[in-house]
Amino acid sequence: MRPRFPLYAKILGWFFLNLVVVASVFALLFDAQFHFNLDWLFATGARDRLEAVRDLIIGELEATPPDEWAQVLQRYSAAHHMQFGLFDDEAYPLVGEITELPGEVRQRILVRPGFGPPPSRRLPDAISSLVTPPPSISTPRSGEPQRRRWPRPPLRALMRTLDPTRYWLLASGRLDNPMAGEPMRIVIVGSSPSISAGGLIVDAKPWIALGLGTFVFSLLFWLPPVRGITLTIGRMTQATRRIADGRFDVRLKLRRKDELGSLGESIDQMASRLDGLVQGQKRFLGDIAHELCSPLARMQMALGVLEQRATPDQSSYVRSAAEKAEQIAALVGELLSFSKASFGASALRLEAVNLLQVVEKAVQGEKTDASIIQVNIPAELQVAADAELLTRAMANVIRNAIQHAGAVGPIRIEATREGSDLIVAIRDSGPGVPEEELPKIFDAFYRLDASRTRGTGGTGLGLAIVKTCVESCCGSVAARNHKPHGLEIIITLQEAKAAVIAR
Repeated sequence: MRPRFPLYAKILGWFFLNLVVVASVFALLFDAQFHFNLDWLFATGARDRLEAVRDLIIGELEATPPDEWAQVLQRYSAAHHMQFGLFDDEAYPLVGEITELPGEVRQRILVRPGFGPPPSRRLPDAISSLVTPPPSISTPRSGEPQRRRWPRPPLRALMRTLDPTRYWLLASGRLDNPMAGEPMRIVIVGSSPSISAGGLIVDAKPWIALGLGTFVFSLLFWLPPVRGITLTIGRMTQATRRIADGRFDVRLKLRRKDELGSLGESIDQMASRLDGLVQGQKRFLGDIAHELCSPLARMQMALGVLEQRATPDQSSYVRSAAEKAEQIAALVGELLSFSKASFGASALRLEAVNLLQVVEKAVQGEKTDASIIQVNIPAELQVAADAELLTRAMANVIRNAIQHAGAVGPIRIEATREGSDLIVAIRDSGPGVPEEELPKIFDAFYRLDASRTRGTGGTGLGLAIVKTCVESCCGSVAARNHKPHGLEIIITLQEAKAAVIAR
């Protein structure tokens, strides 16, 4: 026996597995590419933007006299909504809105991985007058040997300082301006209170792509189990609706090993049990009706003989007995029709039947002098059905309409095509049926009037026979009240193609 896994355990397990996979992917990316510092924010787009701004600033500074460098940096600060400053490779401020750096920012400029502090060097005369060395920077003692670690690696970094919180962009480069003297290494420093930094630091596109990727992955990850659950529930819903409509031959045959699988097995068992009970009931009714035919025929024959020999005083009693026997014979005939329609469906061969001919035959057999029946059916319409069963169904519907509303107004029979189906609507002008009773009128022996007399509606088998006959022809039947008054019986049948289905 295969082990069964509860449905909630499957859903929770799949959820936690999703979390583990997503967390593992993020951890790998964080560890492999981000190195646990703010430099991971430099996606390719952000790097390109920073380097482009650096190149633009350096290019403009190289073509501008040193005394106009401040205006250049101010222009870029206004354009990018952040402060820019120009420093040399020893963290000396040269020009710009930033004149003092926090200690950690200065340390990041001076010390780079694998390289010590830069050698002390003299600034070009053209810009030395613009610079006031910070008092915190010590000059090397005379005679102290200087380590030549030149050229130093390029600097490109993002830092955050606290109290107050500010974000710093650092990008080094080589500035070669003949008007400023000899070429020198410089560091462009940008400062902003926001991590967006005018769009230079954080690029929303990678985050959006990452979010969309996570969403698509989670969707694809969860889609198979959720789709399996919803499809199973959908199949169960359709099966229970068919069972509610009296179609007990439905079987789910699910292969799931969880609560839904157990529920599917229970539905199959219930449908099989109900099918057996209903078939047994119909078989019992058919057997009883068949057994009653012979004694009932002999009773009617005896009553006929007795009526011929009865005295005038006895004739009324004999006629009353004969009427009761006739009612019983009609009930037995309906039971036999109901039984035949129920058990003959499996052996039926549906043929192409002309719908107008069937309706006209049923109308001729049921129409009375007091009833008006209007038929509006195109002559070329053909349905896949058994002619005898369909005629019996139409006759029962027409008889029911005549009995309840034949004297009130005309009875209209119309047919329309909807796709591959033909819809036959039989509408009377009577009082209709209470809405809460509409689903029950096709049940066997169900009547609105519980007295079950012939004058108030007969035995309650007429519409049950209609339902059984129509379903035997692979159709369906429903009822609804027609506004402002009247009851409408709607029969849906499959349209037949004469070239495919031959009579």
